[in-house]
Amino acid sequence: MTRAARFHGWGASPVVEDVPEPVHEPGRVLVEVKAAALSHLDLTVATGSFAMKPALPYVGGVEASGVVLAADDLPAGTQVLLRGGGLGLLRDGCWTERVSVSPKAVSPLAAPLPHEVAASFFVPATTAYVALHDVARLEPGEEVVVAGAAGAVGAMVAQQARLAGATVTGLVGRADQLDRVPEGVRAVAADDAAALAELASARSASLLVDTLGGAGLVERTRWVRPGGRAVVIGYVLGASVTVDLPSWLLDDVALLPVNMVRHERRAREVAPSLVARLASGELGVEVERFDLSEIAEALEALRAGRVRGRAVVTFG
Repeated sequence: MTRAARFHGWGASPVVEDVPEPVHEPGRVLVEVKAAALSHLDLTVATGSFAMKPALPYVGGVEASGVVLAADDLPAGTQVLLRGGGLGLLRDGCWTERVSVSPKAVSPLAAPLPHEVAASFFVPATTAYVALHDVARLEPGEEVVVAGAAGAVGAMVAQQARLAGATVTGLVGRADQLDRVPEGVRAVAADDAAALAELASARSASLLVDTLGGAGLVERTRWVRPGGRAVVIGYVLGASVTVDLPSWLLDDVALLPVNMVRHERRAREVAPSLVARLASGELGVEVERFDLSEIAEALEALRAGRVRGRAVVTFG
């Protein structure tokens, strides 16, 4: 038997329990999972209201890092990222000590990474790359404001913008989050009225990358000079915003969406170069670790916004 975290009902917490030990079969990859990510997508699937959902009971988890135990064409011991192939969406996922998966869900890493990082880098790192380079088409020397720079995606956007030669200002929610902004980024707290007034008055940024959404989105676009653009990644502060069209036309800032479902192929293309930068220390992902036995508490912390960076479960 092997340990796994399974959902037995929609809206319920996962239960850590023994499940049958997987075995290697031809055409499949048997993996020992070392660390598995916890994401808002996992929470959404667990409600039962998402368009994709596995049959109950199911093992959660859409992303993980592990090592190959047996495969047709990968040596044992190869470090791999588990993602895709319906894991945690249409079938059992990665919150388990050992798992047998389709080769479509297995990506060998271009360079070794700590398993906690390998399990959690893909979404923030590839989203940041696509937002900056494919959607915003960032040029060296630009001034960029990142709204939500203390979060996993926002922090990665700030780091990659600096590597691309931009000057970066990172907005965080509160003064006690200023130390979570990446090195080399000017940090501004949303409760610092004077700093926000300065951003609005100067209007010197050419690009806003916004992970927050909500009613304040339009106001934040006014930190960008006319002819600039605002790339919208997330909506953690609210899914709706009202745009006064005459004012928006006068402001002359383009609103650009980032649809990572459409850009999934591109994300996989750029992932190896991002792994290399993570391995070299040019990029970093903040991770908060939980033991598998703590997964229910970890999901509650994630839901409440109490996780620093990305949450991962490890298998001790």
